[in-house]
Amino acid sequence: MMERVLRIAAAQMGPVNSGEPRSATVGRMMGLLDQAADEGCTLAVFPELALTTFFPRVYLADLADADGFYEHDMPNADVQPLFDLARRRRIGFSLGYAEITTDDEATHRYNTQILVDPDVGIVAKYRKVHLPGHTDYRPADPFQNLEKYYFEVGNLGFPVVDAFGGRVGMCICNDRRWPETYRMMGLNGVEIIVLGYTTPLHNPRAEQSAELRMFQSRLCMQAGAYQNSTFVVGVAKAGREDGVDLMGGSCIIHPDGRVIAETSGVDDEIAVADCNLDDCLNGKAEEFNFERNRRPELYGGLLAPHRSIR
Repeated sequence: MMERVLRIAAAQMGPVNSGEPRSATVGRMMGLLDQAADEGCTLAVFPELALTTFFPRVYLADLADADGFYEHDMPNADVQPLFDLARRRRIGFSLGYAEITTDDEATHRYNTQILVDPDVGIVAKYRKVHLPGHTDYRPADPFQNLEKYYFEVGNLGFPVVDAFGGRVGMCICNDRRWPETYRMMGLNGVEIIVLGYTTPLHNPRAEQSAELRMFQSRLCMQAGAYQNSTFVVGVAKAGREDGVDLMGGSCIIHPDGRVIAETSGVDDEIAVADCNLDDCLNGKAEEFNFERNRRPELYGGLLAPHRSIR
């Protein structure tokens, strides 16, 4: 039986500062995609909101003033060169961006990620579920996290699709901190979870060192990989973006929980690993055989209303 080995690139990006033209950002991404293709990769994973600065850190009283940060169509003229390059180089990719749609004359905004195969077909779309931050402007904070203001909760669930020779799912940034994210995909046999993040090194509402924040970022991804016997590819937009320091630490994690590839800095950079998807099978069949070992009849409390912390 042939092994299912997929070479994956975690395509970390340095900052995308306000005023950087989309064409320049897409050009940087094309450079990373070319590097990944040169390394023989079949899949490259880009970060959350890869095409723009992380605009939810700034408050705009009129939401319509932020419309320029959102993509109305995908692909569109700005990103078509990336899709064209992927087709020429026969490499797929995952891309995070801000999405705006109109449904029955109502406008909806989502923090979105897509999975694109080497034929540049969009084979899956995910919209971020666990939106952090707040809806109100907080002038005392050094920067805002207004994702709840700029985005709606994703409405597509946690899809897992057959692609790249395996079972692939997606999530975005804060989703990685929630065990339910991994378990929902784990229940659907996921073998690769690709996720982008844009995470500040400092949380203005918690006394946490940069080292602790990085530890926590890795901890939840490694636990999700191990507990669901899946590869996890976590990719940052890093560096000092519009005056806010963002963590790097992009990495590829094995189903046994080990980091098998990682970036070394906070600029545009790829980390590459050969991922044998058959390495997922033993954990799924033995330790984490959900059909044999889960006890959902005892987990009813997970669906009960939560208690608020005051």
